[in-house]
Amino acid sequence: MSDDKPATFKRVMLKISGEALMGDTGFGLHPPTVERIAKEVQSVHEMGVEICMVIGGGNIFRGLQGSAQGMERTTADYMGMLATVMNALAMQSALEALKIHTRVISAITMNEVAEPYIRRRAVRHLEKKRVCIFAAGTGNPYFTTDTAATLRANEMRCEAIFKGTKVDGVYDKDPAKHADATRYDQISYDDVLQKHLAVMDASAIALARDNHLPIIVFSLDEPGGFKGILAGEGTYTRVAD
Repeated sequence: MSDDKPATFKRVMLKISGEALMGDTGFGLHPPTVERIAKEVQSVHEMGVEICMVIGGGNIFRGLQGSAQGMERTTADYMGMLATVMNALAMQSALEALKIHTRVISAITMNEVAEPYIRRRAVRHLEKKRVCIFAAGTGNPYFTTDTAATLRANEMRCEAIFKGTKVDGVYDKDPAKHADATRYDQISYDDVLQKHLAVMDASAIALARDNHLPIIVFSLDEPGGFKGILAGEGTYTRVAD
C-alpha cells in the first residue's frame, strides 16, 4: 500500500465503455490504451482499494446497432455480451502484466476463459485484493452494461460506481458541441432522469437511486484522475440523493 492519502472508499466499481479501449483507432483494442487504463487501476489498487470492473463492448459489437440493422435483438445483445468478455480478457492480461491478480467473472458460462458468476466467490476474491472484472453484462438481453455495473456494484456492496468517460463530469449539454455547457459538481438521480442527461441508462440510474449508491462521473483521459478522486481531489460530478 502506498504512503499517499488514504482512500475515501474501500470498495468501488469502475465502469468504462468499450470505446475507451480503442484509443484513436476506430475499432477494436488499442493495447497501449488498455495498458494506460490498467496502470490507472494499479495506482488505485496500491492504495488498498478493492476494485470491481465492468467494461462495455461497443468497440467490437453493440447489440442495439445490430438490432437497428435488422438483426434479431436478443441475438444481437448476446453478441454484445461476448464482446465484453473479449475486452475483459484484454484488461485481465494488462493487469496481470502489472502483477495484479485478476479474475474475469462471466454471466455467461464459458469455463475455459472465465469463472462463472457466484456472488460469494466474487466477494472472496475482492477480500483477497484481486481485481474482479464482471463480463457478459447481466447475462440477459435488453440490459446494458451500465445496468450490469450497477447490479454487480450493489451485489458486491461497493461504496460507489466510478463512471470513466471522456469528459470530467456531467454537463447540462454536450461540452464538445456547446462552449457554454455547464458542469454539475453534484446532481440528484431524479434530475439526471428528468433532464435526460447521458450519464447511464435510466434502468441503471433508478437501480442506483433505489439503493443509495453514488455515481462518480470523471474523465478517464485525465492521467491520475481515478486515483486523485479516491484521495479526495480532482474534478468530477457526484450523482447521489
